[in-house]
Amino acid sequence: MPRTIFAVFGTAGAALLMASPAIAGDAGDILKGGAIGAAGGAVVGAVVPGISTGEGALIGGAGGAVIGALDRDGRRWYRDERGNRYWVDKRGRRHYKR
Repeated sequence: MPRTIFAVFGTAGAALLMASPAIAGDAGDILKGGAIGAAGGAVVGAVVPGISTGEGALIGGAGGAVIGALDRDGRRWYRDERGNRYWVDKRGRRHYKR
């Protein structure tokens, strides 16, 4: 049973890693989140009995990649030439942070 759950999470995590660059704006954030999640998952896997270090790293990496793909407020933020932050709506209009 635990191996089946591991296979499901591993497959879902791999699918999310493949699809997330199309969903999110920045692949660097996804990779950074995956690396942090994998490190945290490896530590948890070493401490918690019943979960190996590798399993913990894979599950943590998949979760971290998902978290890295999500924006905090659902918007993609940019910076203009003066350093001001803004996001673009469906009509292409800039909305600056106040």
